[in-house]
Amino acid sequence: MTKAMLAESQDEEQIIARVAALDIGKAEPVCCVRVPAKGNPKKRLQEVSTHSTMTRSLAELANWWTCVSSGW
Repeated sequence: MTKAMLAESQDEEQIIARVAALDIGKAEPVCCVRVPAKGNPKKRLQEVSTHSTMTRSLAELANWWTCVSSGW
């Protein structure tokens, strides 16, 4: 068995204003969106939503994701 070695990198710092994440689990996907606050770009607004893996809930998740990302 060989061990994986982590390599050091020289990445330049980059600030990303809007981010989204999707954690897909067996029972429920969890979504998180962070965007700059209106009027104060140094602050962030965050919304987290949890959905079941049933078809209707996944359709609601797709709709939510579309509505959130359309503001970008």
